[in-house]
Amino acid sequence: MIAVDTGPGPVEAAFSTRLGGTSTGAFASLNVGATTGDHPDAVRANREALAGALGFDAARAACLTQVHGADVVALGAGGGEGTYCGSLEGVGEFDAAITREPGVALLAMGADCPVIVLWNGPGDVVAAVHAGWRGIMAGVIPSAIEAMGCDPGALQAAVGPHVGPCCYPVDDSLRDAMARAHGADVVRGDAVDLGIACRRALEAAGVPAARIATVDACTSCDAERFFSYRRDGAATGRQAAVIWIGGAA
Repeated sequence: MIAVDTGPGPVEAAFSTRLGGTSTGAFASLNVGATTGDHPDAVRANREALAGALGFDAARAACLTQVHGADVVALGAGGGEGTYCGSLEGVGEFDAAITREPGVALLAMGADCPVIVLWNGPGDVVAAVHAGWRGIMAGVIPSAIEAMGCDPGALQAAVGPHVGPCCYPVDDSLRDAMARAHGADVVRGDAVDLGIACRRALEAAGVPAARIATVDACTSCDAERFFSYRRDGAATGRQAAVIWIGGAA
């Protein structure tokens, strides 16, 4: 696990890696993605292990059905309503989730796309965001911040492991579009830097630059710790960003 320093408040957050689970083969070992082709029982066991290791309530944890868009869901006391280790279904078709409910863990999953956690100073609202290039361009980051309903200047953010510009060449049109939207330094040769794009989007939405942390790791380069769609193709697992407000509802 990669811990996130959320400060002295009640918020807890972390980024999972592929280490420490029960899945085998291409999904070895802590695959928490349910749409990858891995055996559902292995996914359930991995999700239970993740909840146990981090200390959140698996019965209320909520995953997303991610579609590379900008829609946001607000979750109440039921959270994922038992789906996290039950049916394994995601919550609707959303790429970001927020909650103000203590004990409801939010998970956003990736296997190259950046996953982001956000929280405010008092620790009474949190968000998890899946931010691939399509979501970044669609505005998922400002949409999540708006849905949180608090002063963006009071927010903190952490951008999780994602594919680096070393391994992410893209076509001219995408490089040009990303540069126009998020600045010329997003482009690195024939590639784009998704981490910088996330940072620019967070800053543009009002999150102070000093309150944005980024995990310095490329999912494609680091096969020991991370799943990567770009490196391994469709037969690969998912790691997750996890965030919740500590305490009982």
